[in-house]
Amino acid sequence: MTTATESRLMTTEELLAFPDDGVERELIRGELRERPMTKRNYPHSKATATIAHVLLKWLDQQPDPRGRVVGGEAGFRIRKNPDTTVGIDVAYISPQLAQATAANASIIDGPPVLAVEILSPSDKQENILEKVHDYLESGVPLVWIVEPDFRTVTVYRPDAPPALFNASQELTAEPHLPGFRTAVAALFT
Repeated sequence: MTTATESRLMTTEELLAFPDDGVERELIRGELRERPMTKRNYPHSKATATIAHVLLKWLDQQPDPRGRVVGGEAGFRIRKNPDTTVGIDVAYISPQLAQATAANASIIDGPPVLAVEILSPSDKQENILEKVHDYLESGVPLVWIVEPDFRTVTVYRPDAPPALFNASQELTAEPHLPGFRTAVAALFT
């Protein structure tokens, strides 16, 4: 039996039917969230490119089959029924999910192995924490929240307390990204 509340939940397909009109839209447990498009600043854009580059260098050293590194608010449906569909700044997806995703897909249908969110001045703490909880609850095993102004990375995992890394430390991602190591400072060069 469908309740009145359930009948108002939106699907990812309905979300994708919206026009590209400068409004940022996501689905959180079937609920449409809209806000003006976030204006990216130079530190955010630079961190996005640098983190993707560092991850791609790591990926080049991995044996086949390899996953994929995606960026630029890549669309992910991380949960179904009700749908949670979000844009992620930078992500690494498994070889299996990469193979299951068509080259012309509008979204990646499944959670990434790593979700990286790079903070912008307009981000609100409550929204970031909600995103982290949604990622972890939907099966993302590793979440990085990157703060370009303070040059820090907070690492979230479902089975551990958050860990804060600063520019004088090294970041690893075992066992999810085997052999991945980088100086945190290298993410902000």
